[in-house]
Amino acid sequence: FAHMWRRPLPYLLGTAAAGFAASQHASTAEWFQRRPSFLCAKSDPGTDIYDKLRAIAAKVPVDVSDAKVRRTSSRFCLGVEHGDYNGTELFGVGTDRFIWVAYKPNGTQKVRLYSENFADEGLIEFEIGKIPPPQDPTIADTWARFAYGVDHVLRKAGYDLTQGFDAVIYGNIPGGGMSRSASLSVNLLLTFLEVNGLKVKEDFDVVTLTQAIENDYIGCPSGVLDQTMIYYAKENMGTHFDPKTKSIRYVPLGGGSGDKLRVVGLDTGTVRHGLEKSTYAVRKAECDDLVDLIQKSGTVPGLQSLADVRDEATYAKVLAAHQKTHPHLCERLTYIYKAQRRFYDMMDAWKEGRIEDIGKIFRQDGIGLRDEYKISGPELESMCDIVRTVPGVLGERMLGGGDKGAAGCLINADAEADVRKAVATAYPRAHPDYADKYAVHVCKVVDGVSVLEQTL
Repeated sequence: FAHMWRRPLPYLLGTAAAGFAASQHASTAEWFQRRPSFLCAKSDPGTDIYDKLRAIAAKVPVDVSDAKVRRTSSRFCLGVEHGDYNGTELFGVGTDRFIWVAYKPNGTQKVRLYSENFADEGLIEFEIGKIPPPQDPTIADTWARFAYGVDHVLRKAGYDLTQGFDAVIYGNIPGGGMSRSASLSVNLLLTFLEVNGLKVKEDFDVVTLTQAIENDYIGCPSGVLDQTMIYYAKENMGTHFDPKTKSIRYVPLGGGSGDKLRVVGLDTGTVRHGLEKSTYAVRKAECDDLVDLIQKSGTVPGLQSLADVRDEATYAKVLAAHQKTHPHLCERLTYIYKAQRRFYDMMDAWKEGRIEDIGKIFRQDGIGLRDEYKISGPELESMCDIVRTVPGVLGERMLGGGDKGAAGCLINADAEADVRKAVATAYPRAHPDYADKYAVHVCKVVDGVSVLEQTL
């Protein structure tokens, strides 16, 4: 495990009756009303976040008195990592590292935003419709590009924005691997819509619009994994997404195993500055190149994405035709092909509560991401090497876009203290520059989006 790295997200998994699944278009209200009492209680934001937001608001000239507070989660992908832009099915959970936005209409067409996490940028203020053009180099390093992007994609899609708002923002999501940018995009998009009295035409439009913020406005070639796993996340449930039908199924961890498994995020203390500036963009382009090559050569008639290489015969046919001339592209296919086959084994193991098998598959995916997809990083791999030595660790790998950020692991509940001790002992020695920046997170599985009952 020399070169695999990612941003991790931790979670404490809840349990439910095995085999439950709900489609995106079917109501789950009845089930949630009668769900077993042993499930985790709703996450309580407590008073701390309200005090925090009020203190932030006092620093800047915005009016958020009695403002609503929207909270969006982070996410933990269980498979297929980097499969979204390659057409695979996806599975993951929402986790309790959040972004909070306290927002209030201001009766003008101006949007005024302040983020405590980027305090040095001060108050961001702009008039609706008067924003920098897409992919303007002057905004490449400001967090405000996400707010500008919401304005851009909504107006481009025909939404009539007339109402501005004031907002203060705070988040505790690490800077890589837990989908901080997607969480912010979902939160701001829903806020823009609400204050303007607007609704999306189809529910999944929230995902496609937030993807467009990154693809069209920012210039990042992201897929839909992050937005989907955040927007549709349900407390104590895994979220299964089928891209062919754009359907969502909620799947509980079976076999009463929720009290045995922990999902842990291993924040390396490093920060990856945007997917568009990372190896992620290179790998996306490589996968697109291989699809184009296969299509033009006629190797696999009708192929639209690497996920269409589903059986051994088709896989062998592609390798025979292109491995000698494009070995690096075929390595990317090898990861996607094997990870997609493992995905269905993982889903079966999840439904049946076979946590050891879930961990093994998670680890195998990590090896593929490191050795075949080649998208990890030294700090991420150090985290993986460290926790792999701890009894009770079921599997570990990089998380998210790659290069920097966080890794993740799945562990037995009784291994948490040993994991923390091992990381505290070994990681600062391996990477002394990050000795005061790394963190071990153990998170609950939570709803992806909620508007808190109490106003500011």
